[in-house]
Amino acid sequence: MEALMFALLMLAAVLVSSVIDQLVPKVSSPLIQIGLGLIIAVVAGGQIDILFDEADLFLVLFIAPLLYDEAKSVDKAALWRNKRPVVSLAIGLVVVTALVVGFAVNWVVPSISLAAAFALGAALGPTDAVAVASLSKETDISPRAKSILEGESLINDASGIVAFQFALAAAVTGTFSLVNATVEFLFSFLGGIFIGIALGYLGNFIVRKVRSWGLENTTFHVLFEVFTPFIVYLVANQVGASGILAVVAAGLVNVISPRTLGPSISRMNIVSASVWQVLSFTLNGIVFVLLGTQLPRAMQQTWANVYIDNGLLISYVLGITLILIAVRFVWILVMERSRSRQGKNKEDGATKRRRLSKTDMLSAAIMTLAGPKGTITLAVILTLPRAIPQQQLIMFLACGVIVVTLLLATFVVPLLAPRKPTTEEDQRCDETQASLEILRNVIEELSARQTPENRAATQMVIHSYNDRIARIKEQHNIDDEPNLELRLKTLRWEQEFVFELIEREETYPLVGYQYLSRLSHIENLLRHHADRWSPQRAALRMRTALRSGWYRFVQGMPGANLTETAQAIRDLQIRSCEFVIEKLQGEMAPGVSEENAEDLSSLLLEYQRTLSALRSKAPSITAITSTADAAVDIKRLGLHLELEQIQTRYEEDDLCRATAKRLRENVHLMQIDLEDNV
Repeated sequence: MEALMFALLMLAAVLVSSVIDQLVPKVSSPLIQIGLGLIIAVVAGGQIDILFDEADLFLVLFIAPLLYDEAKSVDKAALWRNKRPVVSLAIGLVVVTALVVGFAVNWVVPSISLAAAFALGAALGPTDAVAVASLSKETDISPRAKSILEGESLINDASGIVAFQFALAAAVTGTFSLVNATVEFLFSFLGGIFIGIALGYLGNFIVRKVRSWGLENTTFHVLFEVFTPFIVYLVANQVGASGILAVVAAGLVNVISPRTLGPSISRMNIVSASVWQVLSFTLNGIVFVLLGTQLPRAMQQTWANVYIDNGLLISYVLGITLILIAVRFVWILVMERSRSRQGKNKEDGATKRRRLSKTDMLSAAIMTLAGPKGTITLAVILTLPRAIPQQQLIMFLACGVIVVTLLLATFVVPLLAPRKPTTEEDQRCDETQASLEILRNVIEELSARQTPENRAATQMVIHSYNDRIARIKEQHNIDDEPNLELRLKTLRWEQEFVFELIEREETYPLVGYQYLSRLSHIENLLRHHADRWSPQRAALRMRTALRSGWYRFVQGMPGANLTETAQAIRDLQIRSCEFVIEKLQGEMAPGVSEENAEDLSSLLLEYQRTLSALRSKAPSITAITSTADAAVDIKRLGLHLELEQIQTRYEEDDLCRATAKRLRENVHLMQIDLEDNV
């Protein structure tokens, strides 16, 4: 029961972190989750002790699905273009980091064996993909650097874990043979890749076979895809190959999902993406919350150790972090220098080698600090057996380095690479603004296609589009002040219309000036008594007040028919609403007005609802049902218009490919939801 309560507490912390992440976007989600874990540990009194006796249990439970999702989602074309720097960082740098950190830690702290120090170095080799993704949203990281960092965080997970497992085996057994280790490493490395590819294609065969039986079951296909990384890892691990590399290979091949087109395939892809998004965020979040819960315990025991000075502990953490940064910076600098030698620029007909500039140095610094330690480091360090000497100290050092590198990535990298100014490309990829403009155009289209027969249903759908616009503005903190000028404009239309009716003697002056008095009162409320003494408005108000006062006096005379007057005012209000509705519909025609479509449509709906209330009694159940049925067809039309708007803007180069793809996926998801609920 305690394990269940703890698991639910972890999930609750991850859920809270998703809300805080939206409220405090400047702080990366891993730091937020670590903080929540610290709070849980403090409330629990620091008694939370998480240690997996079976090393593979943690890897298969958390790391395998995370790596599979990263592998299948990575930009494979960009990964192939940058294969050399990615392999250099993901394999070469991990090995060098493990050796340098291992020798340094063993030299400074002789009580930590060389093999255990190598294990610590290998655990600190991988970078965290979640932190890299969150950094790219707030900082000016070049597309190439971002692609390299993403590819590195994917592949170095596998290389770091394999190196850690070999170092851990040496630390436990106390023996190490370079020849045997090399053979085992090659078998584990290459065997894992081949097994992953083979099982990936086997999964594809199973999916095709099931589909050949006519089974278009989204639940089966999505569950099968979620099931895949666990099976791939366990099979590869059983034969002695690297389960991590097998999972990565299966994800890169990504043959589980069918590549053909069709409604069922689209439905499956949308559901699959949603499931993996939630699963990935949850697993990553749980690992970081676990890190937060383990920090007090790991640090408290080591911090309370009288044989180690606390200042020395902090210096160990900072020293290891400095070594990691220095090694990574030099490696990236040499890698970029090698690239610059291969790149040649032609100038005045001569071929010259490009030298490293300050921009290159800054880019190297950014890529150095933008590779913080995180999920994989914590995951593998938690599998460290208690029998390893100085196990608590090693966990303390690893946790400390994770926190320091995350702090540097969150707060220092934005200073080195501040958010770039908005460019034309950014404007094309501004999904928020594009969504607002598309929804406004759909409102205009639906209003233009409105007929007396479908008016009620169209109003219902337009209202839902206005709600979507309001939610987008609320989510992105876009100020949404009421369009006061537009409302005052409609009141002036009504006033001018009523004056015209009075002059043409198409309404009783008593009725007309009484209604004008009501409009004048509404105008005063809207203006909050501002600008009430402008000459034109003051003269009009004076004229209205005098005439309405006179006709109120006349109305109070004996013989006045109040019922007829009330009905006449009702009829005048109906005519006035009809006039304003016609004017607003004219304003909503494309290119006629500069007002926002949602402002016009919102005000139009208000007048239409008022007109409907004035004309009729309460609608019957049959009328409501009929309107709801008609609204479904209008909703289908609205979603179709959205797709047309997205495609048109994409073809006209007003939307970048990624934004257009996301917007289309959102519309497809709403179409599926609409059909499922009909």
